[in-house]
Amino acid sequence: MNYLISRRAMIDSQLRTSGINEAFVLERMGTVPREDFVPDGVKSIAYMDRILPLGDGCFLASPLAHGRMLAEAAPKSTDRALVIESGTGYLAELLRPLVASVDTLDASELARGKSKLKDFDLVLVDGALGDVPKSLVKTLAENGRVVSGIIDGDIPRLAVGRRTGDRIAFDMVDDTALPALPMFAQAKEWSF
Repeated sequence: MNYLISRRAMIDSQLRTSGINEAFVLERMGTVPREDFVPDGVKSIAYMDRILPLGDGCFLASPLAHGRMLAEAAPKSTDRALVIESGTGYLAELLRPLVASVDTLDASELARGKSKLKDFDLVLVDGALGDVPKSLVKTLAENGRVVSGIIDGDIPRLAVGRRTGDRIAFDMVDDTALPALPMFAQAKEWSF
């Protein structure tokens, strides 16, 4: 399998045709090998435009979702960044040279509210949240930015938010193929 050809096809047929043309996004996604972040059984489909199962309930978002996240994040070289993930490391590796520093936090730690990480300029959540936890607000510096999937009804949408005081104000950007993070599922409400 020639992964270099697959990576080039991902850029030309998935990212560019969907309007993702930011040079820094294309350079990072053309450089970081997705196949290094998936188990052997799915390496051959690492560049398909779909969510990939990684086992143990973990998933790797589609290339298009990661490309959109990076483009919307508009990382700055002075940003102190945090990537909340479920063990892949791929999104953090895409972001690493674009910012001053990158920390990672497992999504389950954020869900338990056990993290002491805080005051980040930029937070990327590698998945979709049904319910936005208060612990996410604490990770951001005042006026800090967050890019995440938000489940709106049953549809995951890419959202960009900014911390103001004790809350995050989100703007929905677009429907996206980000896997739901089950530890942040919205409580089901009874209705007629």
